[in-house]
Amino acid sequence: MSRVAILGEHARVLDFGLAGAVVLPAESPEDVRLAWARLEPDIMVVILTPSAANALGPVCGPLTVIMADRAGEPQ
Repeated sequence: MSRVAILGEHARVLDFGLAGAVVLPAESPEDVRLAWARLEPDIMVVILTPSAANALGPVCGPLTVIMADRAGEPQ
């Protein structure tokens, strides 16, 4: 079964665990890259905070990013 992970700053990702997502708190760019490298094979979608996406830029190249405002509307 495929799973969804949320990667980024602890304060921004913690609540997603209540919805069943795999929560990967990472405060520094190094922590983000380490968590990315350790993703389990059944993780099919990773939602990144903006800081996490910036940290991963050099590691994985261009990312497909869908951003939403606080109301959940796509930007």
